[in-house]
Amino acid sequence: MSSLAHEIDYFLSEIILKAENQHEILVGTCTSEVALTNTQEHILMLLSKESLTNRDLSKRLNVSQAAVTKAIKALVAEGMLETFKDKRDARVVYYRLTDLAQPIAAEHQHHHVHTLETYEKIVQHFSAEEQESIGRFLKMLVGEIGK
Repeated sequence: MSSLAHEIDYFLSEIILKAENQHEILVGTCTSEVALTNTQEHILMLLSKESLTNRDLSKRLNVSQAAVTKAIKALVAEGMLETFKDKRDARVVYYRLTDLAQPIAAEHQHHHVHTLETYEKIVQHFSAEEQESIGRFLKMLVGEIGK
């Protein structure tokens, strides 16, 4: 095995450890004093843009509706989300942020931007050709993992 293959294996293992029980990988840490999971923070960020249903959130996050329900129940209990029913179909429940959740959602959005800026800074150390190779490698790796 090449040393690069071992480095890839190590990289993926670190990603798995970091991502365990989280929806995403972000660089750095949130400064909020509120103890929320990454998934809960991401839900708040999504709801800061629009009101969504459990099903909408599940699709956007690519996680089960049960996982979203669990996260939402905790957020409602903390007073960060409120519910309201669809005016045309009262069976459909939407969620929206309370004032308490607004700054946390904004911080999570900022954290996303910081993460992308960090990736961009790292990528700039590589030539355009190297960046293209890295991009092809990542697409192929995701394809293989998805099989």
